[in-house]
Amino acid sequence: MASSFRCRVITPAGKLLDETATYASLPAWDGLIGVLPGRAPMVTSLGVGELRVDFADTSAGKGGSRSFVLESGFAQMVQDRLTILSSKATPAESLSEADAQAELAAADAKQLDESTPPAEADRIRKDRERARTKLSLVRTLKSRGI
Repeated sequence: MASSFRCRVITPAGKLLDETATYASLPAWDGLIGVLPGRAPMVTSLGVGELRVDFADTSAGKGGSRSFVLESGFAQMVQDRLTILSSKATPAESLSEADAQAELAAADAKQLDESTPPAEADRIRKDRERARTKLSLVRTLKSRGI
């Protein structure tokens, strides 16, 4: 069995990641999915959440992990290749706690009640979920000293 797989993250803006990985955790529409080398083929719809990709230590000094906030899309795993197509993926290192807090405050300020049209209510919920994910990720990385 292989000890790694190829992981690519692609958005409409371009390719964000194309690396050899040892593990990935991605936000499927119905919960987190963990991916290891040799995983059975799959296709899944993505939700809003954190994508974490772990890399093997090598003589080139790589290793560790990277995180992104994904905003919907699809993931396919086949023959040790994980391809993630997302409408938007934000690298964790580009997030700031102040911006995430402001985004959450703006999303929470939007009215959501029984008179809100369904499409607008869904957008407001997704905005709140995305902002909470960003804030949580920033705080987690900050607590680890990253």
